[in-house]
Amino acid sequence: MKERPSWHEYFMQMAKLVTERSTCERRQVGAVLVKNNQIIASGYNGAPKGITHCGVSGCLRKRLDVPSGQKHELCRGVHAEQNTIIQAAVNGTSLVNSVLYTTNFPCTICAKLIINAEIKTVYVLEDYPDALAKEMFGEADTEVILINLDDHSLKKIV
Repeated sequence: MKERPSWHEYFMQMAKLVTERSTCERRQVGAVLVKNNQIIASGYNGAPKGITHCGVSGCLRKRLDVPSGQKHELCRGVHAEQNTIIQAAVNGTSLVNSVLYTTNFPCTICAKLIINAEIKTVYVLEDYPDALAKEMFGEADTEVILINLDDHSLKKIV
C-alpha cells in the first residue's frame, strides 16, 4: 500500500496545484486555508474578478522593471493569500485559529491581513526576504514554518 502524505504535505501540494490558476506573469503563488484539517478556501494571484488578466494587459511592474517586493500598488493582481481571505469572507467563514499553506512567504501587506484575520500558523514552501512581515508576524505570535517537501522537514522561520 502506498504511503499517504502527511497533512502538511497534502495541503502544501494542494497550494502548489492552485498556482496553476495564477495569471501573474512574474510569480505564480497559490494558497490554501485550512481549519480542522478541512480546506475552507483557496486562492491564487491574479487580476480581480472581471478585470483583464495581466497576460492580456501586460505587467506594469515588469515594464517599469520594478524589483520584486516593491511598489505592490502598481500591480493589477490580488495576492494568493488575499484571495483566500476574501473567498472565506464571501462565504461567511471565520478564519480564527485557521492555518494557511502558501507557496511563498507572504509580503507585508498580506502579513497584515493574515494577522487581522487571526490566522495563527502559516506554512510556506519558499522563504522571501521581507523583514517587516517577519517582524510583524513575530510580534503578533503568528508562527511561520518552512516546509521542505523533499526531505519532509519543517523549519520555523518566525
